[in-house]
Amino acid sequence: MTFLSVEDLDEIRDRFGEKIAYYFAFTQSYFQFLVFPAAFGFTAWVILGSFSPLYAIVNGLWCVTFVEYWKRQEIDLGVRWGVRGVAGILEKRRDFQHEKEVRDPVTGETVRMFPATKRLGRQLLQIPFAILAALALGTLIAACFGIEIFLSEVYTGPGQVLLVFLPTGLLTVLVPTLTTMLTGVATRLNDYENWETSESYECALTQKIFVLNFITSYLPIFLTAFVYVPFGSLVVPYLDIFSLTARPFAADEKQLRAPQAGFMINPSRLKKQVIYFTVTAQIVNFALETIMPYVKRRGFSKYQQIKSERAAKKGGAGAGVTIDDLPEEAEFLKRVRQEADLDVYEVATDLREMVVQYGYLSLFSVVWPLTPVSFIINNWIELRSDAVKICVEMQRPTPLRADSIGPWLDSLGFLTWLGSITSAALAYLFSNDGLGPDGTPASIRGWALLLAIFFSEHAYLLVRWGVRLAISKIDSPGMEKERAERFMVRKRYLQDAMGQDVMNAPPSQMEEKITRASLEEDARQSSLRTTSPQDHFWSRQRSWEESAKVGVNLIEKMAPKETKKDQ
Repeated sequence: MTFLSVEDLDEIRDRFGEKIAYYFAFTQSYFQFLVFPAAFGFTAWVILGSFSPLYAIVNGLWCVTFVEYWKRQEIDLGVRWGVRGVAGILEKRRDFQHEKEVRDPVTGETVRMFPATKRLGRQLLQIPFAILAALALGTLIAACFGIEIFLSEVYTGPGQVLLVFLPTGLLTVLVPTLTTMLTGVATRLNDYENWETSESYECALTQKIFVLNFITSYLPIFLTAFVYVPFGSLVVPYLDIFSLTARPFAADEKQLRAPQAGFMINPSRLKKQVIYFTVTAQIVNFALETIMPYVKRRGFSKYQQIKSERAAKKGGAGAGVTIDDLPEEAEFLKRVRQEADLDVYEVATDLREMVVQYGYLSLFSVVWPLTPVSFIINNWIELRSDAVKICVEMQRPTPLRADSIGPWLDSLGFLTWLGSITSAALAYLFSNDGLGPDGTPASIRGWALLLAIFFSEHAYLLVRWGVRLAISKIDSPGMEKERAERFMVRKRYLQDAMGQDVMNAPPSQMEEKITRASLEEDARQSSLRTTSPQDHFWSRQRSWEESAKVGVNLIEKMAPKETKKDQ
């Protein structure tokens, strides 16, 4: 089956909770929405080529529509699963440390408090953390980027074919290590901020981790697109500092010397880099995420089996065997112990993977229009591999309630906004048949670039407003159900106040007869008290039936009269 039905999502929710069900619902919606950009991207690749302004516009419209659609989808699923607004039910963290206790003036309950000003002061530490993370990761990535350019486009000595893989090896080893260290710092910083609820703690940690993922995932392409392509001829002469990486292999100094003039950048470098991150990196990530854990688990299981057999031969108890196990429970307990040895599933990891992938589509797919084709194939496999991973390779997740994908939705909105800027900038920089500025910024008109970015960003804001307005006018099963529930609540209140038959009671047909005596009595009563013009106006109709009659008469008088021909 290609798509998950709503019933399938209900079953996932029943087994694993709303948090994991929302992940599968998001991946499912994302996969379905990718059908259009994949078809249009293939057409654009055949007809329009790369850096097409038309493709950039269509891709931007698609991104806005998808994000706004998913917001509505979250509401519908929340109503269907009965978790609408459940995020407002805040769960206190066990690690929260209060400084004082105050009495709530409304409820009278004792509330544990931590001063908001003190937490704000601790949150300000995020600024130096972000700067530190950007400098550390940025310096590492930029250094490897410079080494790679030097070895591939400057160095001409022996071993050049193999040395070009040195930066990739450095990034593979150092970036995950540094990212893990910075993630640990972010976690400690998040603990130091002393968030009161689990939701606020998770939101703050997600924002910090997103900053790290943004730098590691997108900075290499940003450097190529906005540093190497426009300023390559100015930067390359200074890459001699990386000659130490190839000096042991060079025959003479000329092979290590960067050209001072006449250097030509590689115009296809940016496209190859985007293809790597959207195709090769996706395959590698799938292998590391799905295949490697399976191989590791099978290898560890085989090792335990061999170890148990050796222990049995020596007359001892096998590994993992408990003598107290009852025969009828032995098989079940064996499965429980095997599952206890598995890794714990973190849905935030898979959500982060999908959001980062969406960022490549929003930010850089104008470089290579086949990007959505690659992603739709990857996500078809991802839906199934994640299901297998949860059921086979991970411990059974603890069901957790949620009414959205959490702070990752804000990350989607940010990437969509940033995509409107980068797509316009790339479409302008490579408007000369995709060749780009050729390493010299002389051909770049700053005012034209800024104008393209300005109009693109404001067009994004206008389109987002229009899409939100259009979607708000479209009814959905979830919204209908929510309206029905509100109506039933109002009906129940009315019945409690006025009786069970109040909804079925016919309108009163009783009218007060207006006679000469009643008019004289009204005049006499009004002469006994001071009356205002408003009192005279409202006394003209004694009941709502009379007001209704007056309204009907006015409507009949204002309505156009039918001609004899029409009759």
